[in-house]
Amino acid sequence: MNESALPEPLPPRGRSWQTLGAAIILVGLTVLLTWPQARQLSTHAYGHHDVYFNMWRLGWIEHALVNAPHRLFDGNIFYPERRALTYSDAIIVQGLIGTPLLMAGLPRVLVHNLLLLGAIISSAVGVFVLARHLTGSAGAGLLAGIVFAFVPYRFEHYMHMEMQWTMWMPWALWALHRAFETRRTKFGLLTGFFLSLQMLSSIYYGVFLIVIIGVVALLLLLPLPLKGMARTVVALAPAAVVVAVLCGVYAIPYLETKKEVGGRAEREIMLYSARPSNYLVATPENVVYGQMFQRRGRPERRLFPGVFITVLAIFGLFMRPRASIPIVIAYLLAMVVSFEMSLGLSGYSYRFLFDYVPVFAGFRAVARLGIFVVFFLSILGAFGYAALAAGMRPWVKRLFLVFGVAVLVFEYRVRWINLIPYLNEAPPLYAWLAKQPPGVVASLPMPKIVPGHDPRISYMSTFHWKPIINGYSGFVPNSYLERMEDLKFFPDDHAIARLRRDNVRYLVVHLVEYWPDERIRTIQALTERHHLREIGRFHDGLGEAAVYFLN
Repeated sequence: MNESALPEPLPPRGRSWQTLGAAIILVGLTVLLTWPQARQLSTHAYGHHDVYFNMWRLGWIEHALVNAPHRLFDGNIFYPERRALTYSDAIIVQGLIGTPLLMAGLPRVLVHNLLLLGAIISSAVGVFVLARHLTGSAGAGLLAGIVFAFVPYRFEHYMHMEMQWTMWMPWALWALHRAFETRRTKFGLLTGFFLSLQMLSSIYYGVFLIVIIGVVALLLLLPLPLKGMARTVVALAPAAVVVAVLCGVYAIPYLETKKEVGGRAEREIMLYSARPSNYLVATPENVVYGQMFQRRGRPERRLFPGVFITVLAIFGLFMRPRASIPIVIAYLLAMVVSFEMSLGLSGYSYRFLFDYVPVFAGFRAVARLGIFVVFFLSILGAFGYAALAAGMRPWVKRLFLVFGVAVLVFEYRVRWINLIPYLNEAPPLYAWLAKQPPGVVASLPMPKIVPGHDPRISYMSTFHWKPIINGYSGFVPNSYLERMEDLKFFPDDHAIARLRRDNVRYLVVHLVEYWPDERIRTIQALTERHHLREIGRFHDGLGEAAVYFLN
């Protein structure tokens, strides 16, 4: 490709039609590559305890906004702790979008799945728009969008709501480029707005994006003359103000929680940091590459981006037009920085951030920076496709695009996703609890190893919204760990005393969790030794549960 400049952009109407067409294709591919999810949108989701946690967070945000907005961060789990929502990513943006859907009566599982799949689609559309803007090629944008949406990383995190919400990354970069091109402050404001949305959708990605977009901005500034550099900095200044205000306010409850729970242990961060060899490992469900190099990977560390996009990216590095050289270099170096940071404490940059910037001590799975490697690789691949397609006849170019889409679908297809049913309606136990006077609920037995059945218990609490001593999140408070120890031999005297100390009113004993002889001994101890009155027995969705008043 010998052009010194990129092709002239289409008029707005033409770009809108292209974007709509790309969105339709990406919706179809999402249905295909996540099948049979589309067939069971209202009833089934991925079989993982984090899905319960996703639905609890969405439900709590809706409940708090409707009933007590000032208690938004004070989730009902881990009673009596405050700010329970801040023990993990609060997914505020997802909750704000999900609230009117839940208020309208849509099934909870449906709302969850719409937010999950919608994030994949909109992330792909965002990359399509960015790549088309940088390369002038809609075909390049489509291929980049497919890569960003369906790489093995996506399926590695199919159960993690916040890990799918990457759509603000491409829009933040798009706004950054527009600020460089026009030197207008409105694009600086948009850059800050998209960065903040990413933070409020996923704290992991928000913090990482702020660092990495700073690297990109610096690399794009360096070739500019001093006057142009100064004007660009002025245009981008509002981004820093917006991020400081919005993200600073959002950080306040998290800073309070950090004083209580501290950061991650270095050993834990090392365990979930990437190794260079992890970029050769796909998820086991991947049909083509799933069994290759599996010994080099483990959960959170399966980061293979695919062969075809890597080849296109190589072409993009060497065949890009002269006008795009600063962008290609910036994206290449940003990809290298993302890769090096994903190595965590084994590398240099993350070690520095861990030591000197407190927020980085709170991240467990640093390998999640791998999505940024994929992001920049997809844009470099878009430059490669655009370069290769530039000299082709229209029909050959279309054929090449179809070939590229087919190869990517072949590379990224997975076996059917493991879907299981989730409840949209309250089982009898939780419907009964919803009608009772206020009081703290304890669900026994407590798990011997986290998380046990507590993710499901947390979700079931959305049907009655009473405070519960159980809970599940990214961090757990010390009071919960102490309670687990105190209730280890429930229903002994020490355990009952602890429950009374925790102001428990409703003691729910899930009989399905006990062996038959153990079940009999537990009930006898509660009624004969501790003289607790059994209120009744109700089905909890899995089996029978006995409920006691604890005075």
